[in-house]
Amino acid sequence: MTDAIITAARKAFHQELTRAEKGTLSISYKTVDEKKKTKHDEWVASNADVSQASSRALALHMARQLGAPEVEKSPGQTAGGRFEKAVTNFVRATFPSMSAIRPGNWTVENVGGKRSTDHVAQYHPYRHLDELARAIEINRELESILGNSYVVSPDVLLIRDAVTDEEINATDWMVDEESGLMSPFRASNAERRGESTDEIPKFVHGVISCKWTMRSDRAQNSRSEALNLIRNRKGRTPHIVAVTAEPSLSRIASLALGTGDIDMVYHACLPELIKAVEEVGTDDAKEMLETLIHGDRLRDITDMVIDLAV
Repeated sequence: MTDAIITAARKAFHQELTRAEKGTLSISYKTVDEKKKTKHDEWVASNADVSQASSRALALHMARQLGAPEVEKSPGQTAGGRFEKAVTNFVRATFPSMSAIRPGNWTVENVGGKRSTDHVAQYHPYRHLDELARAIEINRELESILGNSYVVSPDVLLIRDAVTDEEINATDWMVDEESGLMSPFRASNAERRGESTDEIPKFVHGVISCKWTMRSDRAQNSRSEALNLIRNRKGRTPHIVAVTAEPSLSRIASLALGTGDIDMVYHACLPELIKAVEEVGTDDAKEMLETLIHGDRLRDITDMVIDLAV
């Protein structure tokens, strides 16, 4: 029997992560120094924190389930970029096929490696940020007043085109030249709004933050970026989600717990993490995993595609 599109895409996603030559998830033999007291060699997965026994155990268990190759670990920055690309490919392979419940013309952009440009400023509801950036270039005093709270550097963007009058009127005559003349979501309003008519206006529907692991202050960075997206919009807030392959439940919780900024945290391999926690996890890890899942703060990456259609 043929797999469903999302199921097939998940398999392809994991294959991309574990590709032998350029895979992000791998296993290598390392020397581990337990609290600088006892040294020994063991197999360590590339997403593990080598200094944390529980992280090593969970990460290795997941990596073995996914068939990760035994090769040298990729540099951190390289792994992060590859993870972003894999997430982008997964969304491209799935979300456009959700047209029955979320129609539209969609684009999925991986912009994490191009942070010199404020990509969200190209789209509604953040178009005004481009004008603000130009004003700051002219008057640097504005920068000292505003700081960088207006700067948003996402990893992956889910973009939707504005709709034509033909699309709006497809089933009933909804709009004419007397109504709905200000909404930017109506493509024909671009000229009335003084915007370029060279291409159809586009909207940020979703922002996906990709965190291969959750070391140091990365959770706080995601929260700050989410709050910037919420505060700086002129219109509806887009979906703001995070995807991670972090094995440590306490670190996942640092981003997932609470409400008001991130919609949801999605794990790159949640069923595999659940099995790892059941078999080699600590009692604290088991308790936290149950809290995150039953508290609706952690789901699998396959759920993200459906949630983004809301």
